[in-house]
Amino acid sequence: MLTTDRLDLIPFTVGSARAVADDVRDGQPWAADFPREDDRDAAKGYLSGPHEIFGSWFIAPRADGLVVGTIGFFGPPSTDGELMVGYGLVPAARGHGYATEALRALAGYGLAQPGVRRILAETDLDNTASHGVLAKSGFVRTHTTETSAWYELRPLT
Repeated sequence: MLTTDRLDLIPFTVGSARAVADDVRDGQPWAADFPREDDRDAAKGYLSGPHEIFGSWFIAPRADGLVVGTIGFFGPPSTDGELMVGYGLVPAARGHGYATEALRALAGYGLAQPGVRRILAETDLDNTASHGVLAKSGFVRTHTTETSAWYELRPLT
């Protein structure tokens, strides 16, 4: 588990990812509007190749312990040492700094792993909130496409 001042980032297991992918709510400590479609996609991605180090985590504020989103890597680093990260929160949890806090923690964890040279993120051009999260987390925009903006974070030297 990764912890921040206000959050617990709880690693996926095959069982917990299966519950998210199948939207099996019974007994789950989830916010009312969790999982979102993106969370189900993250769980399915994790299930296609579970990874103990470069997996996915649930985002749970310690104030109530309910899961409000997911964050994680899209698998282990490439041969060039690049990791891809994604994250998302239910609407009720947005605007509280949770995404930034979670991303800073996960990015620090990722960059501390052997062989990782940088972390990449892609977000829709019109997702201004995500652009802000990335910038506040130290990511720098590298380029844009017709639909996306790309960001990277490198270790401090």
